[in-house]
Amino acid sequence: MPILLFFLAHWYLSVLMQTFFLHRYAAHQMFTMSKAWEKFFYVLTFLAQGSSFLSPRAYGIMHRLHHAYADTEKDPHSPDFSNGIFDMMWKTKSFYNDIVHNRDTIPEKFKKGVPNWRWMEWFGDRWAVRIAWGTAYTLFYLYFATAWWMFLLLPIHYLMGPVHGAIINWYSHRYGYTNFEVNDTAKNLLPFDFLMMGEAYHNNHHKFGGRPNFGGFRWHEFDPAYPLIVLLDKLKIVHLRRGRDLEYM
Repeated sequence: MPILLFFLAHWYLSVLMQTFFLHRYAAHQMFTMSKAWEKFFYVLTFLAQGSSFLSPRAYGIMHRLHHAYADTEKDPHSPDFSNGIFDMMWKTKSFYNDIVHNRDTIPEKFKKGVPNWRWMEWFGDRWAVRIAWGTAYTLFYLYFATAWWMFLLLPIHYLMGPVHGAIINWYSHRYGYTNFEVNDTAKNLLPFDFLMMGEAYHNNHHKFGGRPNFGGFRWHEFDPAYPLIVLLDKLKIVHLRRGRDLEYM
């Protein structure tokens, strides 16, 4: 039981910070927050993602490119230009690393307003830090695992952030249903998103890129992250930008 609880906690905390902080805040600026709160959520993202910590700056820039060039050769992660899901993940990694290490030639308009806490970006990307997280996960499993099959979950812990990204960027462009006609293959992967905290409503999101609620177009579409954002807005921790449905900025 401790193993399954730990896995579920890591899964949902990681995907929550990816959709809330990296996606809706860093990439789309659906809401604003103070620099102090921004650093707080940087740390929370680091704790939630652990060994697979994704740079909010690099994620934000890369995701903006995905919206601008979805399903074209310029898309950082398009199934249509990849030889399978692992090839897509490798290409995404290479694209991501170029941004992290400032080797990219991406136009400045895609970088405008993206959060960038340089120390945290540097620290979270250190291999020693990633290995330390992975070692902690492994020791937890060695202590609490009661069956061999539980260890099959360990690689997902090591790569939790990229796994979440791959699920949406591959499967939500391959399978599911559509509510709207868009200029790419984005689909709503799940009719009720119990797995990805609203991220599975990919077709909705590609139609209304700046809309903070990814669900809500059909009776069964519930975006679990949106009520949390509304609560944080009421608490004055974040400030929602009303009336936004911009394409990617």
